[in-house]
Amino acid sequence: ERATVRLRDTGEDEPPRYAPEWLQLREPADAAARSYDLLDPLRIRLANLPGRAGGGLVVHDVGCGTGSMGRWLAPRLDGTQHWVLHDRDPYLLHFAAVASPRSAADGSHVTVETRRGDVARLTPDALAGASLVTASALLDVLTREEIGALAAACAGAGCPALLTLSVAGRVELTEPHPLDAEITEAFNAHQRRGGLLGPDAVTAAAEAFTEHGATVRLNPSPWRLGPEEAALTEQWLRGWVGAAVEERPELTERAGAYLAERLEACAAGKLRVVVHHTDLLALCRPVDGGA
Repeated sequence: ERATVRLRDTGEDEPPRYAPEWLQLREPADAAARSYDLLDPLRIRLANLPGRAGGGLVVHDVGCGTGSMGRWLAPRLDGTQHWVLHDRDPYLLHFAAVASPRSAADGSHVTVETRRGDVARLTPDALAGASLVTASALLDVLTREEIGALAAACAGAGCPALLTLSVAGRVELTEPHPLDAEITEAFNAHQRRGGLLGPDAVTAAAEAFTEHGATVRLNPSPWRLGPEEAALTEQWLRGWVGAAVEERPELTERAGAYLAERLEACAAGKLRVVVHHTDLLALCRPVDGGA
């Protein structure tokens, strides 16, 4: 491990943001949701990166968690790959490294290394030699300043960025309930606490990358949760409603009855949920000025 990112001022003892059990639970839904339509333009750009001929890819996975992004993307890209996994949680880094894929789409070798630290602010040299930056479910827990720093770092390295599964601030539950909109609004307000961008993050990121001359593409990447995803739906519901109540305690009584009703429908296999996300592909200009 080699530290190449600065920790937030809250210090290294801050507890991990995500439990590994939650990350493992959501991984199949994440994999099904990510936008395949962004892969072809990404492959074209990677094939034409300066110095790529005969060389491998160096992919920086920012806020890697348990490594689900690498397990999804590495087998869909050709050529040798070296993944640099960034996270502040040493346990998650160990899990990600151990469970990382070993083969690319064409059978080429995939290797990994880990770098511990908070990913909110990349140091100027962190992306030196990078071919691609990836992240999953990260943008919405960053501030505008931090997203600007990420865009600047990618632009400075001349590498594309594939940033997936940012919350869009919209959910759909079947059957609709009168409290759906109020819970959604309170949850979105909770997501914006402390200057974090929450559902505004994708728009801010698109603007930041565009200001640096990147071509940006956005595609929807919704979770579509049915009876087969009941365990994930249950945990998502508890967290979603819990955050809404934390933001607006006056909802406590009504939200408790709402949650009980929704959990009952989930357990009976009658609940379907669409949680909207957005994937972003930013094609930054190569540093040598090439196409």
